[in-house]
Amino acid sequence: MLLRSAYPRLPLLSTRRAARHLPAASFALTSPRPPPPHLAPLASSRLLSSSAATQALIPYVVTREPRGERVSDVYSRLLQERIVFLNGPIEDALSSVTVAQLLFLEAESSAPISLYINSPGGSVTAGMAIYDTMQFVHCPVHTIVVGQASSMASLILAGGEPGHRSALAHSSVMIHQPSGGAGGQASDISIVANEILRIREKMFDLYADHCKFPDEDRQVARERFARMLDRDHYLTPDEAIKQGIIDQVLSKRPSAGAAGPAGEGEGRGERANAP
Repeated sequence: MLLRSAYPRLPLLSTRRAARHLPAASFALTSPRPPPPHLAPLASSRLLSSSAATQALIPYVVTREPRGERVSDVYSRLLQERIVFLNGPIEDALSSVTVAQLLFLEAESSAPISLYINSPGGSVTAGMAIYDTMQFVHCPVHTIVVGQASSMASLILAGGEPGHRSALAHSSVMIHQPSGGAGGQASDISIVANEILRIREKMFDLYADHCKFPDEDRQVARERFARMLDRDHYLTPDEAIKQGIIDQVLSKRPSAGAAGPAGEGEGRGERANAP
């Protein structure tokens, strides 16, 4: 349903024709098949190595429908469940795809969006585009780090819906101040340096806004993050809870039929089951 207006409609296949496209199993990995247009940035050489770019494995699933079977990539299928992946270095291509998905899902429904993050960080401007869109949309964005949320990705993690910022048990978070370089005349170098300092001060404010504890003064929270961001600062999920970056550590998804979505709405600093 969600893909109908966002992406080109995939062909309906009879059971016999679907079998020629995929094996009998309902899940397959294909390498020769080019990625769909909306996933092309994920296969660009800027986000993957050149060898992985040409042989990127994109899972495809078969969905049974009254008129036949529909083949779609797994990311599009999960998008129907309001799940978005932020995977890899944050650059303009990945940022554009993520922003587009957030805006599309907002137009579809006001239900929460789950944003799974596994990123070493990247461009500040590309990351701020994602962060600002998360704050702009009216539906809550639940953030979950799998693997790592470093640098700019850690701010996106912290900017999720309060009470719904999570980490898997063995993921990691790394925060630090922005960096950059400049060349040319002294006046040009000074302009760039001042801009980096401005961004750093803004980062202090944003972390303080999202990670301040209820009984903590905002200025105290700001100074706390100013000290931590001075150098690369690595945090385990439990340490990230203590700094207010996330709210809970997810351990295991409850079995089918369990009463209620365990892990949703748990208090700060608690370990919970995955929703």
